[in-house]
Amino acid sequence: MCRCRTARSRWKSPAWCSSTRRESASMAKAAAKTKAAASASVERRPALAGHTLSAPGVKVEILPPAERVSLRAPQASVAALSKALGVTLPVKPKSSAAKDGRTALWLGPDEWMIIDEAGNDPLADCAKVTALHSAVGISHRNVGISVAGPAAAVTVNSGCPQDLSLEAFPVGAASRTILGKSEIVLLRTAEDSFRVECWRSFSDYVFTLLSEAAGDAAN
Repeated sequence: MCRCRTARSRWKSPAWCSSTRRESASMAKAAAKTKAAASASVERRPALAGHTLSAPGVKVEILPPAERVSLRAPQASVAALSKALGVTLPVKPKSSAAKDGRTALWLGPDEWMIIDEAGNDPLADCAKVTALHSAVGISHRNVGISVAGPAAAVTVNSGCPQDLSLEAFPVGAASRTILGKSEIVLLRTAEDSFRVECWRSFSDYVFTLLSEAAGDAAN
């Protein structure tokens, strides 16, 4: 038998190589079909959709889905962003501004939360602005909870240290604060009505706390 280093083997394996490629392609197609089937069967449902609690003097309920944006920008960009969003970004602490179903909540010297309940896209509006800013969509991160009725302030104050008297927290006031052990953004929408924004991972806890507080406030 020739042991010459330059001798070539008579056995070639083109079929083996091509079968590996065909197998990989087949696996890729199968994975694609599985992913497509899974996507078609998955339905995104809002956290705690339909949850509501009514007690004498107060009602706690999950609000419909809304578009939300976390917006950061320097003072020099406020005018351009306000024009694009169709609502003047508030610059006064603990304040908000609303127009045509869109609300801008002041959270800090250069920070706002934009909530759109009219089915429009505030993130797309921000994208049109060339002035320096950062806009991040947080629509699916947050859950909105309404607390309304004569005992609404007492209910919220059961877990929130914020002074909710009308003198200290008037209609339109907004603040990042806490409710129990969860961080929330609180907006007073009327004298006896509040919007509580929390992360969806804390939504069950926040809703339960408010529901129990509503029951206590009714007694």
